[in-house]
Amino acid sequence: MKTFKFETREEWLMARRGKITGSRLKDIVVKRGTGYKIGFYELIAEKLGIPADDESAMDRGTRLESEAVEQFTKETGKKVDTSLVMWTREENENIAISPDGFGKDFAVEAKCLSSARHIEAWLTKKIPDEYEYQKLQYFIVNDKLKKLYFLFYDPRLLYKPFFTIEVKREDVEEEVQEYLEYQKNILERVDEIVNDLTF
Repeated sequence: MKTFKFETREEWLMARRGKITGSRLKDIVVKRGTGYKIGFYELIAEKLGIPADDESAMDRGTRLESEAVEQFTKETGKKVDTSLVMWTREENENIAISPDGFGKDFAVEAKCLSSARHIEAWLTKKIPDEYEYQKLQYFIVNDKLKKLYFLFYDPRLLYKPFFTIEVKREDVEEEVQEYLEYQKNILERVDEIVNDLTF
């Protein structure tokens, strides 16, 4: 066993980066199934990037969104309108989405996640589960939308700070129809209850 001594907490924290420690082991060990837990991706992120600061995830995402769209435009040549808009369905304005950017037949959704989540999305080539319904809502709201580009951007990473995952309508059409009907039914029930309570 080796022992390392540190003068400051900052030095100690930096020395822990990229290592499996006692407090991190629970985020590494997989007891059922295969795959990796978030601790695995944190280890990779710590070896590839600079430490995160105290900025909130929401503030960071808002601040970096335009940079992500700019990088997308630079890499693809696609012109993206970043006007502050909300799309709604023609027949029901209560079914809506606010795109981060859009073009003639595509939209973009920028995600500036933690470095670990960014690396996870890159390695798995999957949009994180928590954005599954958001992904579908784009196609539910806009019948003319052909493609959605999820933009992943983390300038703290020295390798792969930006990448996209493309979603095509044809690949999600069945789910789009299912959740469109689901939303219509929910909104119908909401209206019934509101009418009962107000009249």
